[in-house]
Amino acid sequence: MLIIKLFFSFLQVGLFSVGGGYAAIPLIQDQIVNVHSLMTMEEFSDLITIAEMTPGPISINSSTFVGTRLAGPFGAIICTLGCIIPSFIICLTLAYFYYKYRNFTGVQTVLASLRPAVVALIASAGASILMLALFKSDINSFKFSDFQIIEFALFGVCLYILRKYKTSAISIIFGSGLVGTLMYINKIL
Repeated sequence: MLIIKLFFSFLQVGLFSVGGGYAAIPLIQDQIVNVHSLMTMEEFSDLITIAEMTPGPISINSSTFVGTRLAGPFGAIICTLGCIIPSFIICLTLAYFYYKYRNFTGVQTVLASLRPAVVALIASAGASILMLALFKSDINSFKFSDFQIIEFALFGVCLYILRKYKTSAISIIFGSGLVGTLMYINKIL
């Protein structure tokens, strides 16, 4: 039953995530955390962090990691297939029609009108991750008393270094990961 639920959840994600991997994150969160309650928001955030750091598209990495976490290797395969199948079919169909009708103005109008929706989905994913990092909750249930000053300072320092010194994002990821690991070890001890 869990495998079927995962397959159809990621089939919906693959079908409705227009605009790439980051646009899929709110849809994955809705299916896995909100609708089916298969993970907590904190577990989901950890998996998204890992999916962002590994090579490959984030929506496929996320589906693979969620499937592995919830149902092992078979779950990873099922979730990944559920995420890929709609895109594969849609891309084949759209490629055929695009090459046949690409010179029509209606096609260009439709593509231009999708851009704002894609930007909104990406902004939603960014806001969800930022709220989880700074308040340890999603955007609907945060409290100002839960504000994480250390995480905010780390975010500010990383953003400053990234913008001021044009440091590579990989260096920032590894550096902030090292600082976060040291902070976590310090809390445990």
